[in-house]
Amino acid sequence: MRIRTLIVDDEQPARDELAFLLKSFPDIEIAGQGKNGVEAVNLIRELEPQLVFLDVQMPGLDGLGVIKRLLEKKTPLPLFVFATAYDHYAVHAFEVNAVDYLLKPVERARLEKTIAKIRRVLETAASAAEKLDRLVQMVEERPAVQKTRLTVRSGGRMFLVDSDDVIYAAIEDGVISIVTKDLEGHSNFRTVEELQAILDSKIFWRVHRSYLVNINRIKEIVPWFKSSYQLKMDDRKQTEIPVSRAQTRKLRELLNL
Repeated sequence: MRIRTLIVDDEQPARDELAFLLKSFPDIEIAGQGKNGVEAVNLIRELEPQLVFLDVQMPGLDGLGVIKRLLEKKTPLPLFVFATAYDHYAVHAFEVNAVDYLLKPVERARLEKTIAKIRRVLETAASAAEKLDRLVQMVEERPAVQKTRLTVRSGGRMFLVDSDDVIYAAIEDGVISIVTKDLEGHSNFRTVEELQAILDSKIFWRVHRSYLVNINRIKEIVPWFKSSYQLKMDDRKQTEIPVSRAQTRKLRELLNL
């Protein structure tokens, strides 16, 4: 069975590299390529691919926006594999039940695993239908998120910080610290639970009882002792934050570690 495939990425080198790798899989037929979200919607409706490798971050209409637009137009959905340069977007991929995700630059060994997953899904029609039904449900129910602003005390001054700019929060001796790219200070919240309650749960992850991290600001996942992990954050100090035992299991499930 030939798998009719579409590649969508705003970067030409990324499209070329993925197309080159896919040519070594005899059952993959590249039906077309798109360089932005609008082209992706039009090509999916025109070519009716079975599989789409979709870049998450694109100017204008991004990857999730493409799916939403297709749903609005009542277009039958293909299987999606998200491609991203940032591994934290894997979490979003699984939230909308994409078949898989790939980190850029794409490695052949990882791509082989993805293609194997695609084959299994396509061979089981019921499984494919179930995934697409779940995808429709989750994207349609995706709520609009309002930005939250936090008050941070630093150097005797009070700063207002957008929640999106928070890299992580930590509690020590009953005091919560807030860290951004350019600022480090203290919050008025008394507990991590109180802070977590006002933040977007799809972005902020309680990885440890003392730490709350912005998944969009994770720079690297660092293997640690006894099969545990630490998260290297995107702050000036590149702080490494421990992942608790319970959250380590969740991390492995999400990222196939």
